[in-house]
Amino acid sequence: MSQEKIEAVVETIVSEIIAKSDLELVDVEYTKERDWYLRVFIDKETGIEIDDCQWVSEQLEAKLDEANLIKDHYYLEVSSPGLDRPLRKERDFIRHAGDKVEVKSYEPIDGQKLIVGNLIGLVDGNIQLDIDGQTVCIPREKTAQIRLHIEF
Repeated sequence: MSQEKIEAVVETIVSEIIAKSDLELVDVEYTKERDWYLRVFIDKETGIEIDDCQWVSEQLEAKLDEANLIKDHYYLEVSSPGLDRPLRKERDFIRHAGDKVEVKSYEPIDGQKLIVGNLIGLVDGNIQLDIDGQTVCIPREKTAQIRLHIEF
């Protein structure tokens, strides 16, 4: 089974597990580093606690063992996506509207490959930012990564 298919099936399983909780599925990643890793990123309004991760991990592990979905040896990690999480899904753009983000582009846009501004939203495939009172539209296909911007 392909990595994408495994991620899709695991996303469905995790969505069912957390359906009646206050948890939100942020992302699922099945990747080969030195070993295979199945990473599940969850979040909630009040922040993730270790008990949340443990509960999802235990529930998911049981379902995966039962389904015998993944044939490779892998490590399961359930965690928070972190403060500088990438924005990938449409709901990420809705949830973080108004937040400061940094957009890294494949090619320079107006001479810059890193653009920082307040996220207005994702509209018709364009990332809209407010930069010093000006609305800037960046085609999503030109972006390598969009992350929450952290200032120290």
